[in-house]
Amino acid sequence: MSDLEQAAADYEEHGFAIIRNVIPEDLLKDARSHVEWLAAKYPELRPEHFHHPLIRNDAFWVRLISDPRLVDIGEHFLGPDLACFTAHYICKPPYDGQPVLWHQDGAYWKLAPMNALTVWLAIDESTTENGCLRMIPGSHKLPLHKPNLCTDRPNMLFSEVDGGLVLEWAEARGIVDIELNPGDISIHHPHLLHCSEANTSPRRRCGLDIGYIATSTRIESRGLYLDPVLVRGKPVDGINNYRDLPRYSPAETIAFAGHETWNDQPGVALADAPVGETPEVTTERMIERLKEGTVAH
Repeated sequence: MSDLEQAAADYEEHGFAIIRNVIPEDLLKDARSHVEWLAAKYPELRPEHFHHPLIRNDAFWVRLISDPRLVDIGEHFLGPDLACFTAHYICKPPYDGQPVLWHQDGAYWKLAPMNALTVWLAIDESTTENGCLRMIPGSHKLPLHKPNLCTDRPNMLFSEVDGGLVLEWAEARGIVDIELNPGDISIHHPHLLHCSEANTSPRRRCGLDIGYIATSTRIESRGLYLDPVLVRGKPVDGINNYRDLPRYSPAETIAFAGHETWNDQPGVALADAPVGETPEVTTERMIERLKEGTVAH
């Protein structure tokens, strides 16, 4: 049985799976440089909030989420016509990294149908000490539950699912800690109950949380998750607007491996293409919508 076949069997039974050694160290090195560059460019943002709007004009971000090794995983579960509609660095700094409380990803997405997959790439080592993902096996069979606002203590989503639901399922099915080495991948279903604890350790915990959809899935959110990136196959007429690939520009990203020829490939935006609102404005709107509990509207 191949790694993907084993992952598919685990995903069907438990709602999640781990695939080891997917991304090599040279690309991880670029990703770490990218996170450091973002932290220097946006010092006012906590690193848990390096949301996808911040990097929508960023060529390296697109190079990473369209890496064939990641897209192969998405295709195995969603089919050959595939788009990325979100990818978010959740970077928990040492000692005060914020938790992500119990939730279901799909409760924050307005997708029709919910034909989506979360692919979580470990940029750093992810352990129980620095706040790894935690998942409840089998909870992907639950319907989506609206999260409750939670602003009385620090947490990345400003919300959590009903605690009684979590307790019931955790007592019945247990909780699995998803410890990963850099370059490992975990995948999970949009309905799966999962969380991650605060990072109080001396080591950073950074991962890239990627959302892939089949191109037959319509994004219905207002003002967020705009203009996904087609990463493989073909779009479906009348469903979603796909953006051009961003141009490489030193003002918008790092000098990653292959940046010299990035702008020569088909699908890259013209040099004088209109940019629209700034990434900061869109990111601030996303954080406000999280605080309001209106991300899925």
